[in-house]
Amino acid sequence: MKLDDVYTALTEIFADVFDNAAIAITPETSAADIPGWDSMTHINLVVAVEQHFKIKFKIAEIDRLKNVGDLAGLIAERTGR
Repeated sequence: MKLDDVYTALTEIFADVFDNAAIAITPETSAADIPGWDSMTHINLVVAVEQHFKIKFKIAEIDRLKNVGDLAGLIAERTGR
């Protein structure tokens, strides 16, 4: 899976978690950019990503994430893609 494919999947996951089919993400997108992205939604997002990509993040990995680009990079790293 290419990084573009990771972003495509993340867009679908974000749309589902935030219940917004029009949501647009970029590598620079962060919690401050999306209304409703609070701590509970963050947990739901992480769980949805883990389920979709069949991976499990460590807490330290999640704590280092600053934006969607960091998340996509971590997914690529953890899945070997």
